[in-house]
Amino acid sequence: MNHIVTVEEAVTAFEPWMEPLDSELDAIEREMPLIAAEVDLLDAQIISLDRPASELDTRRIRRARRKALAARRRLTAHNRPGVSA
Repeated sequence: MNHIVTVEEAVTAFEPWMEPLDSELDAIEREMPLIAAEVDLLDAQIISLDRPASELDTRRIRRARRKALAARRRLTAHNRPGVSA
């Protein structure tokens, strides 16, 4: 008989030395506009899954897609010196 055992590190809470670094938190903070825009896009797509897409749904998805692309472009420009957004 094979026994199933848990791996202690995966089950226990994070140790203090496993906290994110300040640079990692700063990177997440810089990416938050893109993350929020992609969540909005996903929400718009989920709303239109269970019914035929109306004109309003199409506009909502298109607007969310443009917002996500603009946020991605700003983030990319921020990460590449010499490129303007």
